[in-house]
Amino acid sequence: MYKFYLIYVLPLPLLFFSLLIGPSQQFSIVDFLHAVYYCFASTEHLTIVQQDKIEMMQNIMLNVRMPRIFLTFMVGAALASSGNALQALFRNPLVDSYVLGISSGAALGAAIALLFSWLPVQISAFIFGIVAVCLTYGFAYQRYQKSSVVVVLLSGMIVSGLFIAGLSIVQYLSDPYKLQAIVQWTMGNLHQATWQKVQQSFFPITVSLIGLYVLRWRMNLLALGGLEAQAVGVDPKRDQLLIVLFVTLATSSSVAVAGIISLYGLFLPHIVRMLIGPNNAKTVPANICFGGSFLLIIDNISRTVSSFEIPIGIFTMFLGAPLFLYLIRRYHSNWA
Repeated sequence: MYKFYLIYVLPLPLLFFSLLIGPSQQFSIVDFLHAVYYCFASTEHLTIVQQDKIEMMQNIMLNVRMPRIFLTFMVGAALASSGNALQALFRNPLVDSYVLGISSGAALGAAIALLFSWLPVQISAFIFGIVAVCLTYGFAYQRYQKSSVVVVLLSGMIVSGLFIAGLSIVQYLSDPYKLQAIVQWTMGNLHQATWQKVQQSFFPITVSLIGLYVLRWRMNLLALGGLEAQAVGVDPKRDQLLIVLFVTLATSSSVAVAGIISLYGLFLPHIVRMLIGPNNAKTVPANICFGGSFLLIIDNISRTVSSFEIPIGIFTMFLGAPLFLYLIRRYHSNWA
């Protein structure tokens, strides 16, 4: 029962608690309730100083913290669900959108859009994410009709390296002001979250999560293998294509608004499977809820642990890298 509360009930109090903390001067629950109360009540009887304080707290709550909280939750849900879907699709615990090159491709597309302001960031990130997927499959299946997971992973790492090199070229060609923004963005940063970014990412991430949720039971069949899935009436190629498209859309949308949050889609699905098991019909909704909550916890730590904000991508790399090494030691015999 505690697992149910941890996964599905935790988001509600966590969203409320996250409004109370931040890099600015923290206000208490009483101050928070006052700010909420005076959103609807008149402030005419208050002094000018009190009115200014109420307006400042309302501005921090409504225009700084609230869009960041919603954006962080959506990005966490998107990355965790994408990692879970790819691990089920490839039947390998070491797969996520970062390893397959989707994140690097989307990052290059978004960086080019930042360099040339006339390009839409979302569309550019999605196109380059699709290109990364196509290159990964092209390199892996160029010589063999059926390629092993190892070749796919190695191809993804090669493609990721190519796009990282392209990202370095973009940084080299950027002027100092755009370079600073791109560098901060590549480390995974949510400090520039706005309602506009929430609106930009809400539709593509929501569509992707709904699509993965609808296909959740088919992931169990695809995990059995192509022939086994086809034997029970499932079109494996069509479902694989849909899953990859939804994952690319979710990942590219997340990268466009939050930068590269490394390895989060790798380790979070494993935590969920440790809690509720490997059934994808259950892990998909669990990754949506717990993935958003866990990234929100990490973001709360990143903006309060020191006097300056630490990029969230650094925290996820510190968490993901040791787990990645652990998985290599545990599953290396099953990579063929």
